[in-house]
Amino acid sequence: MKVLISDNLGEAGIKMFQEEGFEVDVNMGLSPDELKGIIGNYDALIIRSATKVTEDLLESASCLKVIGRAGIGLDNVDIPAASKRGIVVMNTPGGNVITTAEHTIALILSLTRNIPLGTSSLKDGRWEKKNLQGKELYNKVLGVIGFGKVGSIVADRARGLKMQVIVYDPFVTPECIEKAGFEHVSLDELYKKADYITVHVPKLKETTGMLNKEAFDKMKDGVMIINCARGGIVKEEDLYEAMKSGKVAGAALDVFEVEPPGKSSLLGMDRLVCTPHLGASTKEAQTNVAVAVASQIIDYLKNGTIINAVNIPSVTGELMTKLGPFLALAERIGCLMAQLSSWPLKEVVIDYTGDFMGLDLSPVSRAVIKGLLTPVVKDDVNFVNAIILAKERGIRVTETTHSESKDYLNLITVSTISPEATNTVAGTLFGKKEPRVVKIDNFRVEMVPQGHLVLINN
Repeated sequence: MKVLISDNLGEAGIKMFQEEGFEVDVNMGLSPDELKGIIGNYDALIIRSATKVTEDLLESASCLKVIGRAGIGLDNVDIPAASKRGIVVMNTPGGNVITTAEHTIALILSLTRNIPLGTSSLKDGRWEKKNLQGKELYNKVLGVIGFGKVGSIVADRARGLKMQVIVYDPFVTPECIEKAGFEHVSLDELYKKADYITVHVPKLKETTGMLNKEAFDKMKDGVMIINCARGGIVKEEDLYEAMKSGKVAGAALDVFEVEPPGKSSLLGMDRLVCTPHLGASTKEAQTNVAVAVASQIIDYLKNGTIINAVNIPSVTGELMTKLGPFLALAERIGCLMAQLSSWPLKEVVIDYTGDFMGLDLSPVSRAVIKGLLTPVVKDDVNFVNAIILAKERGIRVTETTHSESKDYLNLITVSTISPEATNTVAGTLFGKKEPRVVKIDNFRVEMVPQGHLVLINN
């Protein structure tokens, strides 16, 4: 299998691919047209933030199975387009969290003590000690927006500096935040109380431009803004106006709406500390994300194990061991249903009975839909795009789970519902790995679902 690395990747990751027998091409700095011209030759694409994976590019990616982002942010990848084509998209959220958190603290300190201004003025021959008076961080209030992997580390490091830390995150319970030793507040309360505000959220429709004029107007006079997350979360035009008026006393940005940024009034502000997206740029982080993305992609392409995917549920090796035998059964049931059902379908109901409780059964459900759609649609159907293709055709997919099975240890029952009819097929495993179809509509059967079979309804 062939792997294309189109952005800088640590040597440790490249070596892992080579040791596992993959053919690796490192080809950085390609234009969109150049990348489009060769992408059809590869099974895997490894990127960082420079490569733009667009729908147009993916139309030429005829063999591509997986995209690996060495890092966290995926705003340079058209995830819906990848999903529709059945391409798994993975990132490595744990590889650079400490590095990014430390960079955030470095920017807070640099901003507070005027370190960049002090450096540049001294190099210009000026001794401006009186003009560059800073502040202590001791007892100042740091507002952390986003209490994920990076945000929680920033909060912990700031606590070590004896700052008062308040946290807003709508997706983390107040109890979890308070158990970690921090005060949970609403967003408006954070704006009102914080001397420093740092954002650690993904770039989504809801978070793009969230720090804007309306938000700045709610903040303390003289607040400091820090963004080491994603460009565009802070609306740069509004930040410039807020700094110009003095509402925002200073800002530190590692990320920008457009990278690299062009000339702008914001970049000319003395009280702006800025770095060229260095949040993950340490030797340790580069090694960590390179090893992580290589390991994940190797595991997926060789074993089917899915870790840190953003467009399909993760499937660990342990879960795959438990569910693996059921995947083949489920897909064969789906294939049989494609031939028995009355199309077009309105709904597919997948009922799991027996020893399935507590397991993530979405891979099995995807296998059912893959088997169901493969004989009847033109698109290539796989575990990534099966549910998407079903929704596009107006088919609702429903799962139900029951703990007790009268006749079998485990039973998967699939029902297809159309305006004309409802059809049902049930299957189980004999022993641990032998698939059997045991029911078709109202008839009990015992059938090995493989090869060519003739089914006569008498």
